[in-house]
Amino acid sequence: MKTVKLLHNPTAGDLEHSKKKLISLLESNGFICNYASTKKKGWNLIEPEVDFIVSAGGDGTVRKLTKELLDRKILEQSWPVALLPLGTANNIAKTLGLSKETEAVVQAWHKAKIKHYDVGLIYFNGSTAFFLESFGFGVFPKLMNEMKKQGKNNLETPEERIQAALELLQEIIEAYDVRYCEIEIDGVDYSGKYLMAEVMNTQSFGPNLVLSPESTPFDGALNVVLVSEKDRGKLINYVSGKLDSKEKNHSLTSIKAKNVRIRWSDNLIHIDDEMTKIPKTLEVKIEIKEGILEFMI
Repeated sequence: MKTVKLLHNPTAGDLEHSKKKLISLLESNGFICNYASTKKKGWNLIEPEVDFIVSAGGDGTVRKLTKELLDRKILEQSWPVALLPLGTANNIAKTLGLSKETEAVVQAWHKAKIKHYDVGLIYFNGSTAFFLESFGFGVFPKLMNEMKKQGKNNLETPEERIQAALELLQEIIEAYDVRYCEIEIDGVDYSGKYLMAEVMNTQSFGPNLVLSPESTPFDGALNVVLVSEKDRGKLINYVSGKLDSKEKNHSLTSIKAKNVRIRWSDNLIHIDDEMTKIPKTLEVKIEIKEGILEFMI
């Protein structure tokens, strides 16, 4: 029997995803389960007998675990990660093609394969950060800021939170003034005025916005999505389609990239589902680190 470390965000999911029920589910499927809540001190202590780690939560829980794994010394033991998607958007689980049915996901671990996942590295202001989904400037960090200000992150269900985010995003896109962006992608200059500049590692980010359908975190490359004034209508139509549950195709500019240098004339950025501020026009450098995470699929 394999031993798993169940890292659980107890605020994700519903009553069917309580500590007791998740442990019971894993044990009934033939796994020895060591449990830890990601909300409690010492959650990151992984016992030597553990065969793989289970991240039970949303994209934020995966990010929290990833930070811990990347911070460990190279000579320390590493583990493959299996996901139980219990969050709002679950963009990473969708990228891995995981089922929405929790029991089906658990049963599949017995025959799972390891997939090596690329990570984006960000260098700015003397520090280093990483992203699993995307990094960007423009309308999306503006959306995150407004969602926080208006308390919409506290809505009860994932469906309500995504609906509120899409409605607010549409308003922001309509009113947002294009900003000058100095951007170089693999040595080629793409500078200009944009509504948003997203460096993407996955197809979707945020409230399941599929802005780069060709993106995959398994190809050793990133995709840069640039939305100019002439593309404002395309982005509005795409978001309105999602609001009507009729997601439409779009033809936004997307450029394959290994290395990106970017400056934006505003101080709001987002790194995955985290928003922060940096000094205006600070240069940010981004590169891809190939296959440094192991996920079970």
